[in-house]
Amino acid sequence: MLKAVLLKIFREGVGGLMAFISFLTRPRKIKRSHDEQLAVIRKAESMSVYQYFACPFCIKTRRAIHRLNIPIEYRDAQVRGGDHRNTLELQGGQIKVPCLRIDDGEQTTWMYESNDIIAYLNQQFDPSAKAS
Repeated sequence: MLKAVLLKIFREGVGGLMAFISFLTRPRKIKRSHDEQLAVIRKAESMSVYQYFACPFCIKTRRAIHRLNIPIEYRDAQVRGGDHRNTLELQGGQIKVPCLRIDDGEQTTWMYESNDIIAYLNQQFDPSAKAS
């Protein structure tokens, strides 16, 4: 029991330190025209990211979202019994973060794996990715 508590404290401490360093070293945001950014905002309204604050893969995903200048809603799924965690498990099928939720009319897509999420967001929102 003590070992599990110490491990959790260590993970949270290291994760918090990683999040702080990530905040200090975050990449520059993509610059867009006003109309282009409005289109990004409209498209991002149908998306949300389920995440844990100190998770390294969530940090990686948040850095990509910051760079792409996408106003996506973040939902904390770490709290046991919390609404977002329950939604992630019941509707998404598993408690695994990060997870990008994409609502498209009547259909909802749950995308797991940070690399897949980042690749999808680059495809949708990075002008240089569309040019190649």
